[in-house]
Amino acid sequence: MKKLSLTAASVALALGLIGCSEQPQTQQQKPIDQAEAQKAVLNSGIELENIDKSVRPQDDFYFHVNGHWLEKTKIPADKSNYGSFSQLYDESQKALRKVLEDAANNASAKAGSDEQKLGAFYQSYMDEGARNELGLNPIKPYLDDVQALKTKSELPTIFAKMRLTGASTPFGWYVNNDAKNSSENALYMFQSGLGLPDRDYYLKEDEKFSKIREQYQRYIEQLLAKAGHKNPGQAAFNIIELEKQIAEAQWTRVESRDATKTYNKLSQEEFNALMPDFDTSAFLTALGIKTDSLIVSQPSFFESLSKIIADSKLEAWQDYLTFHFTNDYAELLSKDIVDLKFGFFGKTLKGVEEQAPTWKKAVDASNSVLGEMLGKIYVKSYFPPEAKARMEELVANLIKGFDQAIDGLEWMSAETKVAAKEKLNKFTPKIGYPDKWKDYSALEISPDDLVGNYVRYSQFANQEMIDKLGKPVDRGEWFMTPQTVNAYYNPVNNEIVFPAAILQPPFFNLEADDAVNYGAIGAVIGHELGHGFDDQGAKYDGDGNLRNWWSESDLAQFESRSQKLVEQFNGFKPFEDASVNGELTLGENIGDLGGLTVAYKAYQISLGDQKAPIIDGYTGEQRFFMGWSQIWRRKYRDEELRNRLMTDPHSPSHYRVIGVLPNMPEFYKAFDVKEGDKMYLKPEDRVKIW
Repeated sequence: MKKLSLTAASVALALGLIGCSEQPQTQQQKPIDQAEAQKAVLNSGIELENIDKSVRPQDDFYFHVNGHWLEKTKIPADKSNYGSFSQLYDESQKALRKVLEDAANNASAKAGSDEQKLGAFYQSYMDEGARNELGLNPIKPYLDDVQALKTKSELPTIFAKMRLTGASTPFGWYVNNDAKNSSENALYMFQSGLGLPDRDYYLKEDEKFSKIREQYQRYIEQLLAKAGHKNPGQAAFNIIELEKQIAEAQWTRVESRDATKTYNKLSQEEFNALMPDFDTSAFLTALGIKTDSLIVSQPSFFESLSKIIADSKLEAWQDYLTFHFTNDYAELLSKDIVDLKFGFFGKTLKGVEEQAPTWKKAVDASNSVLGEMLGKIYVKSYFPPEAKARMEELVANLIKGFDQAIDGLEWMSAETKVAAKEKLNKFTPKIGYPDKWKDYSALEISPDDLVGNYVRYSQFANQEMIDKLGKPVDRGEWFMTPQTVNAYYNPVNNEIVFPAAILQPPFFNLEADDAVNYGAIGAVIGHELGHGFDDQGAKYDGDGNLRNWWSESDLAQFESRSQKLVEQFNGFKPFEDASVNGELTLGENIGDLGGLTVAYKAYQISLGDQKAPIIDGYTGEQRFFMGWSQIWRRKYRDEELRNRLMTDPHSPSHYRVIGVLPNMPEFYKAFDVKEGDKMYLKPEDRVKIW
């Protein structure tokens, strides 16, 4: 649900915790029989049946390694895309379903226990009969609050109330490390408030965007009619016009990922002055927040929003809030409303053919609300100690590899190299699961109150953030659950985090030779390390503070090399009328290129004086690159891919392979790439940053 991104995930999304996957997934691993594992002979870890030998590796390494998989795999009807992350996620859902059903069927579970809460939440989601009978009644009190507004002076209070209950408003907030004083927490404000995926959906005049806006307006009208609005057609028009103004005021995604420009620390009085037509003090009071200062990510947006509020009618805001609250909670209501929302957000925007079965939605919802509670059970069954030990070895070698890479940079001065190594040596790796689990004791979960469960969860998550203000940062906190197939770099903690679920094939294979593991999970580790040195991560020092540690000449070199990478990726066009945004994806592309480069060095370190064996006819160096290619196999529906080109800071999977490898001389040597081959770049056109 959208509102979950406004509560528990708002720190990750707004601050920019940087993950390797295009979509976070949750996953289950099969329990490992340790006796069998000891008997096993290390294999290549390459899925040979997926290789398409009709495509030369020198021409398209992605299709060479994954061609048969891409040919035979169909995107499931309930998904917008499908890849290696998704395959693991499918298995996860089955395992977590069993955990939840067992909890739901345990009538003797102690009240307030983890098992009772897991079972009760799952029951509340699965009871479709009760949802159909209740209809809109569970959200009616919140809609009544909106209709009871008398003047625009009440908007700050209702915005706060809506936000605390997980609904959309024109701007959001979160609490996290102060980026210039990373040991202390700070309050952040950021732009928000659109129903469509990005501002460009409102501003582009192409026929396809005009059609989407028409369909969106029709959906708004239909949903408001279901909600009993007296004039849903006019209301839908009002909402579209309001959101167009909000879109015009918003910064672009490229502008919003600039860590320097989005750090604007203001006093409470300065924030008030930024929004003269909106009582920011009343908003913060209604949230229950007391603070002398806050960090505003997009100041000009807030200035413009104040003017929009001044120039608009109260009725338009009532329509806006009524629609967004209903839309945000639509998936928890009766079947007709669930189907209506899916018709637009699933079919129209993403091309998904049919909804996932209710049990899958219930598993996802349980994971979102009670993720660490499920995580505790997950790691007991599916995360062997051997995996953590081998990962620690991989991380240590990756850090050594990065250290060597810094030494070898001919473009970087000795002074900046010292600062870069200082940062590298301060990285904190986290592997598997948190040392301290989240405490859910204050969260009440009922088996017959689904909407209430979500409201209470949102209030619980928001209160968790509020309670951080005025206290030192908890460096042990995790922003992903152990069952998530992903990893991330957190710049303000200077930490790299690898949940348990990513530590399995094709990312990490305990039974495989090191080559494929260094090319897969090793490169993912390198990718996250690389985020500490990408165009934004490099602005933070080893303690997580936003501080320039670069010499002027080195920074100019870094930016020049980065720009070449921007131009390379700008050239990739999945559609005739749509290309990759090299600026939006720059951080991830630097992470990929730097991560794979460093992972290769780490693999060489792991070999020591020994030569890598040939397995399945491939050298260790070849298997290394094949490991990278096979983790990115993915198919997209056209609607989903177009959406991602505008909104996703990751390049599409194909280009994460063919966009990175041509810049690595090691790839040319491993596969004898020569001039004339499609993946060949002239030496002077290749990019080397790390």
